[in-house]
Amino acid sequence: MDRFDLYELCVQSPPHLVPLLSAIHGGGPKVLGEDFCGTAALSVHWVETVEEGRAVAVDIDPEPLGRHGVDDRITRHAVDVREARDGVDLLFAGNFSIGYMHTRAELLDYLRNARERLGEGGVFLCDTYGGEGSYLPGLVHRVHMLPDGRRVRYTWEQRDANAMTGRVVDVLHFRIERGGVIEDEMFDAFVYDWRLWSVPELHDAMAEVGFSCVEVFQKMPDAEDDEGKVYIQPVTDPEELDDSFIVVVAARV
Repeated sequence: MDRFDLYELCVQSPPHLVPLLSAIHGGGPKVLGEDFCGTAALSVHWVETVEEGRAVAVDIDPEPLGRHGVDDRITRHAVDVREARDGVDLLFAGNFSIGYMHTRAELLDYLRNARERLGEGGVFLCDTYGGEGSYLPGLVHRVHMLPDGRRVRYTWEQRDANAMTGRVVDVLHFRIERGGVIEDEMFDAFVYDWRLWSVPELHDAMAEVGFSCVEVFQKMPDAEDDEGKVYIQPVTDPEELDDSFIVVVAARV
């Protein structure tokens, strides 16, 4: 397994995200835009599970883009996300990738382009984190199991954080073990230099570029029925958020 395989295993959860994003949109979106898509795992799951679903996957790095092969339902572009022009119903910048926009001018440029790609009823979504621990260096460990019984220890490290500038350096590490024996370790598998945008900063920028309504959602649904359809309402009271939180910020056309 390489670092992209491990990223998909430990970081991403398309089966959780697809129904969540659809529920936030609320209008039965068919065309997904996945910005900063990496291997486009979300796009792949989208076209496999959404009836008549299509996707536009955009990432500046061409290496991971082709890992899942060719699918006529997925359009892939190895370009800066601000150069993408394909129209979509729902546009998602996940895994805190909105932080690649380091300045407010860059953020506004990106959001303007996102707004232009969305038609009537379209929704742009991105996730961010915040709360009391958002600028504290530290480590978080998680364990994931492989089908062959091996364990993958995934570590999220916030290596550096500057509350004065809003910049953070976040790093992902992986360790593969079998029976307590370390088979492989990947330190600094992914290193991110991000601007950690707060919810009010994102709200103001989205409103400035012309989105009509901005809402905040928890990254877990409020309820799910027996058929897998999820239900979710926007956060209206800050007491609903944990001391440290991850949220999805949604901007409607």
